[in-house]
Amino acid sequence: MKSKNAMTLDRALSRFGVTSRAEARKWIEQRRLKVNGRVVRSPEVWVRPGQDTIHLDGACLKPARKIYLLLYKPKGVITSHGDPAGRRTVYDLLGDVGQWVFPVGRLDQDTSGLLLLTNETDFADFVTSPESGVPKTYRVKLNGLLPEEALARLQAGIRMKRGDWARPLSVRRLEDRGKYTWLEVILTEGKNREVRRMIEAVNFKALKLVRTAIGPLTLEGLEVGAWRRLKHAEIVALRNSRSRARVLTPSRQERTAAQSALKPQRATPQTLSG
Repeated sequence: MKSKNAMTLDRALSRFGVTSRAEARKWIEQRRLKVNGRVVRSPEVWVRPGQDTIHLDGACLKPARKIYLLLYKPKGVITSHGDPAGRRTVYDLLGDVGQWVFPVGRLDQDTSGLLLLTNETDFADFVTSPESGVPKTYRVKLNGLLPEEALARLQAGIRMKRGDWARPLSVRRLEDRGKYTWLEVILTEGKNREVRRMIEAVNFKALKLVRTAIGPLTLEGLEVGAWRRLKHAEIVALRNSRSRARVLTPSRQERTAAQSALKPQRATPQTLSG
């Protein structure tokens, strides 16, 4: 029976903040790793990081110093370590930070805004897990003026085209500017392209999408493409920024309310007399 702190070797290297699990697997296959003096050939070997001695290229591995970065990701940059097509990645913006880091969640190529990077997997899991309830705030520009009934559907929770449900913490109209509506959307989950798919579910498109905050963290003071290290107080505040996460399946009452918002209302003497 494996102990509670045991894990596969590739995961241990990731937890140490040394490299990604994918890169760790390559190193193991290249026979660069030893565990307790023996060369390991399989990434599926289980180790106990607190007890087993792990060497990489002859050097004893120890957990790396934890690092937490906040980046203002520009539109057009991808959240990936490398790209076969040669597109710019967030790592091109970071340069050499002295340690391996990975993105905490993702922003698609056409989305800009706040992106966290770290080498601590527990921190990343906490921020991205729906159970943690950490709010992520987005500002989105629509390709038209959003009717109130469509806004009500988004606020109640909406079924997207893949059949899964979006359950935002809140959706509010910021302004109608010219022929476009701007919304603020706050999520506690991180489904793939969720904000864009929510908007598509009410037959609109997101022309511009910016993540403006994660918990108490914002883009204040950062230029597009710039980054900074998080302060200890900010990390503590982020860990304490839980919101009451909403369940993923809407209630019958909420589904009925959302459907009712789409139906034309019959005029009554009371509504006509005002």
